[in-house]
Amino acid sequence: MVYRVLARFYPKHLRKTYIDLLRYSNIKVNPDRFIGFMLFFGLGLAISLSFYPASLFNLPLILVMFGLFIIFEVIIYMWLVLKADAKSRFIEDVLPDGLQLMSSNLRAGMTVDRALLLSARDEFGPLQEEISFVGKEISTGMEIDKALLSMTKRVRSDKLDKTINLIASGIKSGGKLADLLDQTAKNLRSQQIVEEKVRSNVLMYVIFIFVAVGVGAPMLFGLSTYLVQILTTTLASVQIPTEVSATSTLPLVFQGATITPEFVTIMAVISLIMSSILGSLVIGLIAKGKERYGFKYLPYLLILSIVLFLLVRKLVAQVLTGLFGV
Repeated sequence: MVYRVLARFYPKHLRKTYIDLLRYSNIKVNPDRFIGFMLFFGLGLAISLSFYPASLFNLPLILVMFGLFIIFEVIIYMWLVLKADAKSRFIEDVLPDGLQLMSSNLRAGMTVDRALLLSARDEFGPLQEEISFVGKEISTGMEIDKALLSMTKRVRSDKLDKTINLIASGIKSGGKLADLLDQTAKNLRSQQIVEEKVRSNVLMYVIFIFVAVGVGAPMLFGLSTYLVQILTTTLASVQIPTEVSATSTLPLVFQGATITPEFVTIMAVISLIMSSILGSLVIGLIAKGKERYGFKYLPYLLILSIVLFLLVRKLVAQVLTGLFGV
């Protein structure tokens, strides 16, 4: 009951988005309870984790809490989006086989509803569940075309939406549905082959971006930040005698650096995080055609870049300390 009350604090449009994603993801849970739990757990997590970053970076506590809460909401949202997309991609992959199997059943003399139900195989996974659900709706008296169109409301897929609308139109017109299914399955397979060729052609670009963001950037930042630390220490120790500075006419003034090495290191880490986020989005856009598909690469890029950054700093420090004693 508490979670359902908390769910009302979300904007209406955002609540509808979450409800649609839960339906697309095939998560069997009450949407209001899930949304309310997100708000309750997100606020609790933000409050409990905000004290240390706020004190470490000297930031306002409210600002850190709000930032952590937004990050938690984005993570949950992207998890639902990726889960819904994974379901739709699996259905799109097995859809040609399902259409061809249904076509074979029709050619064997079965009715449309019978051919549809017998085309549901266990290896089809989510598609088998959707076909079984359509069969239940047909058995309750719903028309076949309307039952099929209801499937598009539970799967987030443009291919499935166009295919189901084509099949529904074929059922209404009374044409040769078996030939239509065969041709549709053939076109879907041809499209899948073209998409696979495109992915293979852009693989080198994906590898280049991954290496540049995950390897090149942290190595350069590791070297540069330690160089700043050395220069800061060196300039702070330089002292010009008073008599030399008084008689010298050269416009040279040695002062301590106003930027601390800690500030440079924090900025480098922030830059690596932003580069990882943008790099993952670019990889998703190039490899899959949509930016959100790249979020699954984000944890790997973040971990690789931060760990390599710290390792390079430590390695450079050990080498320079051993050679020059700096």
